[in-house]
Amino acid sequence: MYTASCLCGAVQFKINTEISEVFVCHCQQCQKAQGSAFAAIAVIQTKDLKIIKGQDSFGEYFSTENKKRVFCKNCASPLFSARLDLPDVIRLRVGIINEPLNAKIGAHAYTTYKAAWLGIVDHPTQFSEGQS
Repeated sequence: MYTASCLCGAVQFKINTEISEVFVCHCQQCQKAQGSAFAAIAVIQTKDLKIIKGQDSFGEYFSTENKKRVFCKNCASPLFSARLDLPDVIRLRVGIINEPLNAKIGAHAYTTYKAAWLGIVDHPTQFSEGQS
């Protein structure tokens, strides 16, 4: 249903599911990992993500003992994060999707840490810490 790629094109995916919701994380780890005010994430099943090209370009960083962040080693584009205790799920960074994404924001998490200069002007649920 979608294709996705990193900035340099070394990594390419096919995503075989509809993405109807995007979740926005404002935690400090996501801010630093993205180099921005937040991470925009789609939660998808690993079975719905097909690697077309570039698995050898994957780099991994464990931001916690249980959570790895996967990025392109060539251009440093963030690709997805994955928790070891949830092997069937990834949190895809939606900025890498090539096609227009017609999805709504499902929730904002860790809003306690949101960038001071960023106003949240939409109306989804907001969690001051993580999502329960």
